[in-house]
Amino acid sequence: MGRKIERLTLDHLPELPGGCGECVFWELDPVRRSAVCGHEAEEKAAWVSMVLREWGSCGRVAVVDGEVVGHLIWAPPVHVPAADGFATAPISSDAVILTTAHVATEHRGGGLGRMMVQGMAKDLIRRGDGIRAVEAFGDTRGRTGRCVVPADFLLAVGFSTHRAHALHPRMRMDLRTTLSIREELERGLETLLGAVSGKRARHHPVPQHGGSTRATRHD
Repeated sequence: MGRKIERLTLDHLPELPGGCGECVFWELDPVRRSAVCGHEAEEKAAWVSMVLREWGSCGRVAVVDGEVVGHLIWAPPVHVPAADGFATAPISSDAVILTTAHVATEHRGGGLGRMMVQGMAKDLIRRGDGIRAVEAFGDTRGRTGRCVVPADFLLAVGFSTHRAHALHPRMRMDLRTTLSIREELERGLETLLGAVSGKRARHHPVPQHGGSTRATRHD
C-alpha cells in the first residue's frame, strides 16, 4: 500500500472525502453561506485559491494508492469568519486555526492524521512570520459532524486544552515544542551517523603512497 502526504491544491478539492470539498462552514459567515446555496464547491475553491495566493500553504492531504483519503485545512483567523461564532473564541494572536481534519472511515487508525499534523507543523515552522502555535475548536461529543474536529483526535496528535468548554474547548499545539522535538531527533540522527562514519573510517584507513596501506621501510 502506497501512502504519502501532499500539500493541498485546488485539484484535490473534488476528491476530498466526506463531501468536504463542497463545505464552506468555516470559510463563510452564516449570511454568506445562505446566499451561495448550490454553489458551495465554487466558493470553497475560491477561498482556497485566495488563501494560497495571499498567504501560502493552507492544507495537507493523505493519499493512499493514488486516492485522497484524508485532509487538514488551516489558515490565519482573519480568513476564517466562522471562528467568531464559538464561545471560546477568539483564536490567539500568535496562532493559525486548524479548521478541518478528516480521514475516511476505512483508513482511520493507521496514523494518517498524525502524519498530516506533522506536515502542517513543518510547513508553519519553516514559514515563521511570528506563528507560534496552531489552535482549533474541538468537539467533545466525538464525530457528530464533519465540520468541527473531535477533541479526542486533537489530544491524540499533540494538542492540549487552552480554554475549556463543555462542547467546544479551544485546543492548542505549541510549535516551539514540536520544533524542539524535531531538533532533538535531528541531533540524535547526526550523532548516530557520525559514530557510524567514525567506525567505518577506523576500519578502512585512507590509502597512502600510491594507494598502498603498507608501511614503507627505510633501511
